Amino acid sequence: MDNLKDVYLDQLKDLHSANKQARDATQKLAEAASNTALRHALEAGVAGIEDGSGKLEKLLAKHGKDAGGEHCKGMEGLVREARAHALKEDFSHDSARDAVIVTQYQRMAHYAIAGYGCAAAFAKQLGLKEEAATLAEMLKAAYSGDKTMTELAESGINEAAA
Repeated sequence: MDNLKDVYLDQLKDLHSANKQARDATQKLAEAASNTALRHALEAGVAGIEDGSGKLEKLLAKHGKDAGGEHCKGMEGLVREARAHALKEDFSHDSARDAVIVTQYQRMAHYAIAGYGCAAAFAKQLGLKEEAATLAEMLKAAYSGDKTMTELAESGINEAAA
């Protein structure tokens, strides 16, 4: 990589790979959730991730780049943790699983928040105003998903698990 634009495009590809992996994991978390509000929030998360993937593909296409060819090792690890702790673990109470599902989803969301924030800053520095605005919207959506999970946890999921 020679410059910030190369770094920027690499990060967009990394985010796209992370989204693909997070989408599949989030769908499985939704299927495992016993709390209805949590399940619905995760399903909305899947839709948001899919929307973000489409936007990333469009951003990359503007630069003549394909979204494929990258594999995000960071998200791979987070997805592996989500499977191990929320899906494969034995729970005697579904409410405890729901608490872990929130935790694992938020870890993946925080990865997205970091990635979108950096990519938006790169786009801004490169003078790519429309792309920076698109990435800022995606960042806002990731924050919103994280906030929703916190609200669900604090409004009953954690209490039920206790």
